[in-house]
Amino acid sequence: MSIVVTGATGNLGRHVVEQLLEKVPAEQVTAVVRSPEKAADLAERGVRLAVADYNAPETLDGVFAAGDKVLLISGNEFDKGRVQQHRRVIDAAKAAGVALLAYTSAPGTLTATLADDHRGTEKALLDSGVPYVLLRNGWYHEVYTENLAPVLEHDAVVAAAGEGRISSAARADYAAAAVAVLTGEGHENKTYELGGDEAWSLAEYAAELSRQTGREIAYKPVTVEELTGILTGAGLPGPVAAVFAGVDASIEKGELVVTSGDLARLAGRPATPLADAVAAALKG
Repeated sequence: MSIVVTGATGNLGRHVVEQLLEKVPAEQVTAVVRSPEKAADLAERGVRLAVADYNAPETLDGVFAAGDKVLLISGNEFDKGRVQQHRRVIDAAKAAGVALLAYTSAPGTLTATLADDHRGTEKALLDSGVPYVLLRNGWYHEVYTENLAPVLEHDAVVAAAGEGRISSAARADYAAAAVAVLTGEGHENKTYELGGDEAWSLAEYAAELSRQTGREIAYKPVTVEELTGILTGAGLPGPVAAVFAGVDASIEKGELVVTSGDLARLAGRPATPLADAVAAALKG
């Protein structure tokens, strides 16, 4: 029996594998990667590598075995038909007879275009009959804290989220929840709504940045159309820019507020506060 993590060298996957290695022997962990070079350090620590690509179904043959617990981390190729990509993984896992397949989805309240692929994947997973866990991850602190350069350059947080609030958490928090599911019992066919303990607004985020930098950083709300233009001007493809701007529209409607407490319960600790994530990013 192995615990199999797809997208294992990605931002979230790395956290999951690192935390798994704190709980189970390395030989029980399989990291599914496209580029084994990127996972050489994991192989050196005893993690089994499986080279596979969501776009090439034949590469998934033999990746899974009966009794495996699998974490399907959603792909980030918005233009490659993510539901079909994910379905290939689900089909391969079903054929192998895995014991559990956990999927990193999006909050059930999210209606933005970004959620469409997640809903399609959830349906495919439920239709498959494979024992499942839906890890409906909320927004990530890193969406903001890894993009501080333009904020600090212009002393402004620019967003189309109005006064909407966000229950974000750190990638490490969501990874801890996934690890709890992969190493624990009794999670079959459960859905977890995951988010940070404290919701915050972009105005509060700007105020926190001001407090920690000693500079006057303002929140400048814009329309969804204006934000789409700003993002495309920064080099994002139009469709991708529209997807991210659409998330801001959902934030304004309160769709990224999560009140379940599931994340802290699964992780066994409070979620990382936004202020801590800001501090770490400013140091970095």
